[in-house]
Amino acid sequence: MIRRLCFGIVFLLFFTSMAHAEMVSISTAKARIRSGPGVNHPIKFELGTGYPLKVVDRKGTWLKVTDYESDTGWIKKTLVAKTPHLIVKTEKTVIRTAPGTHQRVLGNAKRGVVLRTLKHQKGWVQIKHESGLIGWVQRETLWGW
Repeated sequence: MIRRLCFGIVFLLFFTSMAHAEMVSISTAKARIRSGPGVNHPIKFELGTGYPLKVVDRKGTWLKVTDYESDTGWIKKTLVAKTPHLIVKTEKTVIRTAPGTHQRVLGNAKRGVVLRTLKHQKGWVQIKHESGLIGWVQRETLWGW
């Protein structure tokens, strides 16, 4: 009985923490993602403003992060913010005037395009593209928050 109770508590804590994963986004024009927590570690790749990342670990002033393609690396805390952004994870997504597949199409965004999150509504997200275009996109085509 106690073993089952302990397993249940561990299970609940694990999934509660997964549901509240910390998200951040790049706050500078260019940020380097490194293989370890420190400037002496090699650069794995660079990301631009708004790129969303999920925090999976911490070490001092460094965050271990993962992106929508499951690439991982370390970034200095000062290079990220809590500003909500999303990235297109499907081949493309349709941007509409309002939530709903029957709404007028404003344009498309291709895989890897970063979009600023403005509002959530029943499976839809109001976004702002870096061009200034504001519209609605189906949530299931996006990654981030």
